[in-house]
Amino acid sequence: MKLYTRTGDKGSTGLYGADRVSKAHPRVEAYGTVDELNSVIGLARADNAQGGQPDTALDADLEYLQNALFDLGADLATRQDSPYAKNLSRIDAEDSAFLEAMIDRYQEHAPPFTGFVHPGGTPAAAALQLARTVARRAEREVIRLAQEEEINPHVQVYLNRVSDLLFVMARAANQQAGVSEQAWTVKKRR
Repeated sequence: MKLYTRTGDKGSTGLYGADRVSKAHPRVEAYGTVDELNSVIGLARADNAQGGQPDTALDADLEYLQNALFDLGADLATRQDSPYAKNLSRIDAEDSAFLEAMIDRYQEHAPPFTGFVHPGGTPAAAALQLARTVARRAEREVIRLAQEEEINPHVQVYLNRVSDLLFVMARAANQQAGVSEQAWTVKKRR
């Protein structure tokens, strides 16, 4: 099987269920941003594996998240009324609750939250912060899509939890590495 199909050469792509839309369609923007998020999480995993002692628990949780994001992308790529929807594992409230438990677990290993911190620290933490911003953009794309078409409402909630999780993972990664965070310093008025 060849990798290229030439079916998208004129600017359209197929949704799950053979429906074709513009590659600039809000649905494609939404699941494309989720795909980008998945790639940035892969970068965070690669950064975590470099150097000294990789955090195997973090890697396992990020691998789980990458698999879940493939499910979420498939959810977004399939219209609610598609006959193919029955073949999917749609994101649901239990998925968000699972992320909330992960957030609580990582918060136990992060410094207390006292305000905004600069993204950075270890390479893995910096990549996790970058992933957090992509998750926020994916959430905005999903909101934009939901204003035009019916979508699974759990997707937006899930992406909101993903960004929270990535934030606390970055803070915990810095804490574990002994790297202190830099707090936002409000500019003083002259």
